[in-house]
Amino acid sequence: MAEEAKAKGNAAFSSGDFSAAVRHFSDAIALAPTNHVLYSNRSAAYASLQQYSEALADAKKTVELKPDWSKGYSRLGAAHQGLGHLDDAVSAYKKGLEIDPNNQALKSGLADAQAAASRPPPPPMGSSPFGDTFQGPEMWTKLTADPTTRAYLQQPDFLKMMQDIQRNPNNLNIYLKDPRVMQALGVLLNVKLRTAPEGADFPESSSPERKRRAESEPAKEPEPEPEPEPMEIGGEEKEAKERKAKAQKEKEAGNAAYKKKDFETAIQHYTKAIELDDEDISFITNRAAVYLEMGQYEECIKDCDKAVERGRELRSDYKMVARALTRKGTALVKMAKCSKDYEPAIETFQKALTEHRNPDTLKKLNEAEKAKKDLEQQEYFDPKLADEEREKGNEYFKQQKYPEAIKHYTESLRRNPNDPKAYSNRAACYTKLGALPEGLKDAEKCIELDPTFSKGYTRKGAVQFFMKEYDKALETYQEGLKHDPSNQELLDGVRRCIEQINKASRGEISPEELKERQAKAMQDPEIQNILSDPVMRQVLIDFQENPKAAQEHTKNPQVMNKIQKLVSAGIVQLR
Repeated sequence: MAEEAKAKGNAAFSSGDFSAAVRHFSDAIALAPTNHVLYSNRSAAYASLQQYSEALADAKKTVELKPDWSKGYSRLGAAHQGLGHLDDAVSAYKKGLEIDPNNQALKSGLADAQAAASRPPPPPMGSSPFGDTFQGPEMWTKLTADPTTRAYLQQPDFLKMMQDIQRNPNNLNIYLKDPRVMQALGVLLNVKLRTAPEGADFPESSSPERKRRAESEPAKEPEPEPEPEPMEIGGEEKEAKERKAKAQKEKEAGNAAYKKKDFETAIQHYTKAIELDDEDISFITNRAAVYLEMGQYEECIKDCDKAVERGRELRSDYKMVARALTRKGTALVKMAKCSKDYEPAIETFQKALTEHRNPDTLKKLNEAEKAKKDLEQQEYFDPKLADEEREKGNEYFKQQKYPEAIKHYTESLRRNPNDPKAYSNRAACYTKLGALPEGLKDAEKCIELDPTFSKGYTRKGAVQFFMKEYDKALETYQEGLKHDPSNQELLDGVRRCIEQINKASRGEISPEELKERQAKAMQDPEIQNILSDPVMRQVLIDFQENPKAAQEHTKNPQVMNKIQKLVSAGIVQLR
């Protein structure tokens, strides 16, 4: 039940429904309160909802339950960082790295927390709300990229204003009357701000002397300013952009060839893209996909390993790294020839899921685990050794060493899970030890494997008899007699059940036994359905108050069968 709730939580988390994920993980925690993974997952869901206090409580519980698990410290660091406890976040990440020094998530989290801790505190109230807009080299990059502001960068007075604003963003208000500054602000905010019309004069100094001169001199037509030359992009930067553009074209050509099943051509294009741009791991994962389709699994695995390694160096999107790991796991599954070969594939799928919870990857993991289990059973299957183990169990059974007998019967069933005799014999051992539910389960499996095997019915009937379910035991013995009418064990079982049922109907059982039988019967869904049936309730009233109607009811076999069940259960008594 807990695993089912956990799976629902994981699916909700993957789809972005974090509130539902919290609910499902909470349900799972209620069923398995010591499972550290559940608290870790709920902490991640809370953090995604920005409920960092709850995320912190779950992260602390995770570390408390599993102090040697590095991911717990990753959750702890993320929660502290969300709350602004940067020193605590750094401490948590460092603690996790002591346990797992190569954990990329912890390294990344530590770097982010340290960077946040080293930043200057936010400006006081009343400061410019656009302070961050002018910080760092990104400002100059954006201004260079826009054709209009790129021209302004060649004007010394504009450069001086922008440098002054970058040093002290509060000075922005001083220069806002300059349309060039307004234009630059719009570029940096990625919005179109209304500025002065093109050709408008820039603000001049308003000194009295300049005003007098302007009044005394006649107005002159403004001379057109020469068009500024566009700022040159550095040679290396220009070349890098061209290489990236070419790499993208090679990727598109590779995609087209892949769709046409022209795999050799696709590989050539992806290889060329990798040579042109080694900072996009999608080129590598795409080539790995081609190798996978071609059945060149070793080459596929090499490319996937390369993509994961390079992706972590570049701190690429976790989804891209997860995709490479999933593709590697698929190749490993294709290469698997025995159950042990599935182990690295399963481990790889699990790693992919830690990077990104993807339903397709989860499905592949489940399929790999099932295939491994099926192969293990096939590899272990040996009917001859199964018979030998069953005979050893028989010897211990004769010596009344039932636990030892169960051990050998269990090994026999591992060697041959379709042997009804081993299930029958183990059911007998469980019955002797008083483990009645286990004995009943084995007896039912025995009958399922061979419905004509009379021993299965004697085992099941015996268990039901010891459980004082005499009506059910009677049905089991009678069903067995259909296959073996002269079987003495089955006939004796029928006789014993009828004796017990008659005792109950005559009231010849002790009050304690009657009370116990009634309590057990009331837990039986079949008895509950009979007693809740309005028709049967009226029948019981008729048996008490209306003999004539009761006489008619006795002619109905279905009604009498239900009455007999109630009598056997000690619920009613016939006189």
